[in-house]
Amino acid sequence: MKRITALATAVVLVGSLAACGGKAGTGATGGGLPKVGVTIYKFDDNFMSFVRRAIETSAKDRAELILNDSQNDQSKQNEQVEMMISKGVKALAINLVDPQAAPAIISKAQAANLPVVFFNKEPDAAVLQSYDKTWYVGTASAEAGVIQGNIVADAWKANPNFDRNGDGKLQYVLLKGEPGHPDAEARTKFAVDTIREAGIDVEELELQTGMWDTVKGKELMDAWIAKHGDKIEFVLANNDGMALGAVQSLKANGYFTNDKYLPVVGVDAIPDALDQIKNGLMLGTVLNDAKNQGTAATDLAINAALGKDPLEGTAWKLDENKAVRVPYVAITKDNLAVAEEAYK
Repeated sequence: MKRITALATAVVLVGSLAACGGKAGTGATGGGLPKVGVTIYKFDDNFMSFVRRAIETSAKDRAELILNDSQNDQSKQNEQVEMMISKGVKALAINLVDPQAAPAIISKAQAANLPVVFFNKEPDAAVLQSYDKTWYVGTASAEAGVIQGNIVADAWKANPNFDRNGDGKLQYVLLKGEPGHPDAEARTKFAVDTIREAGIDVEELELQTGMWDTVKGKELMDAWIAKHGDKIEFVLANNDGMALGAVQSLKANGYFTNDKYLPVVGVDAIPDALDQIKNGLMLGTVLNDAKNQGTAATDLAINAALGKDPLEGTAWKLDENKAVRVPYVAITKDNLAVAEEAYK
């Protein structure tokens, strides 16, 4: 709990400091607001919808946004970047469809002498270093896995009844995000490693990709319940979208009534997941701070559009990889208010 409190304090402090930072002001185009081009890999992603809202809120009266839904299509995103450059944007803020496409985006931006702020999907460090006007806003991917693993380990030790078959081993299924996505790979590895490091024997019953999607999460959980039934003792999901799908499946299969319970843990702490935790249908999640990620990406992009140091007037800091890292926080029913505050 000390670790959770410390991380929660860090998030509140960062958010408070950022709110105190000076606004970027005007300039760039004839004394008007700077024009910033933004792409989101897909608007209907649960988590990214909140990042988008934070960007729009943060940019109000500070920048003119050209906002694009890339619809999970990298070729479409490439075309959108070209379109925004042709419309005279002074900076780009890009949530990549495919992190491997970052060099192509940088090439287009560099040819136009435009700064680029990537956010949420992280390019390789070498790619960020290849252009002096490129930065990243996101998280330390492994941290979410570690925190999720600690939530699971603490709950397992505190609730002996979670070990349904009494064999002392945690049998789990895991809903993985997009294969190759840095967050999906890190969350998967470090969650399971952390549970093991807590001295708990584990057995993986299933691990498949749900592509961050609620419907796919439900479909996979339906299939796993049909195959394994009560052998499943824990559900881990790389994001809350898939966790919510798992909860839908479990409810349809008679769980959460008559003391029939299966713990589900996600990542993101989106409002729908917080409601499920409050109602006892999810055990916990990990706050992936959409508000501060969107705000930081906007702050850097606006400063860069105005020809300023990207951190000027903000509380953000860059690490050795030219990245702003927004911390994760463990969320359970005991500290729901921390996550609720992040979505105000």
